[in-house]
Amino acid sequence: MHQDGMHRVGGRRSVVSGQARILLVSGSTRRGSTNSAALATAAEIAPSQVTAVLYDGLAELPAFNPDHDGDLLPAGPAQLRRQIGESDAVLFCTPEYAGTLPGSLKNLLDWSVGGGEFDRKPAAWINVAAPGRGKGAEDSLMAVLGYVGADIVEAACRRIPVDRDAIGPDGTVIGLKFAVEIAEVWDALLSHLGKLLRTRSPPADCWNERISMVKHLTGAYVKAC
Repeated sequence: MHQDGMHRVGGRRSVVSGQARILLVSGSTRRGSTNSAALATAAEIAPSQVTAVLYDGLAELPAFNPDHDGDLLPAGPAQLRRQIGESDAVLFCTPEYAGTLPGSLKNLLDWSVGGGEFDRKPAAWINVAAPGRGKGAEDSLMAVLGYVGADIVEAACRRIPVDRDAIGPDGTVIGLKFAVEIAEVWDALLSHLGKLLRTRSPPADCWNERISMVKHLTGAYVKAC
């Protein structure tokens, strides 16, 4: 057993003590991105049984080349695959470019195909675009994740619009409503993982813990503003 409360089964991580490692992947390389801010907020208010890991290698990934897969896999894609494999679930937040996924995120997903780390891996996304926008990115992400065999957690896939003005000076999203909806995303992911592993879903006091944390953080934002 590892110190983070996981053990490996057939090369996969499994929750054995209520602790889950979740990889957070933003599809934006833009400075001040609302997508990246949303995931930073999710990491900050994650419940105690979650280890949230923000992936930061999107902009440095080389263009996908099938000739460089296998033994010639570059360091960046190798690290990406390792991080996916070490996670119990992956949560995405991506903008929509030209009606589909940004090329940088599609490139990341292309590098993941050959390793098989997404096979049966629980995955979800949040869409923070303005109402009525972002469906093309959602549809494309669903298609690619389906192709690589990911276990899409539909209950955790949410549309939570975020205005750029709602990003605070620390790069996280200001507002209780957003934080409460993110807490519901965490609930859905943890519940799904619990069902997969035939363990009970997160107890009710976990929700109270998160709401308390959300109110504390939101109160701090209000004072700062």
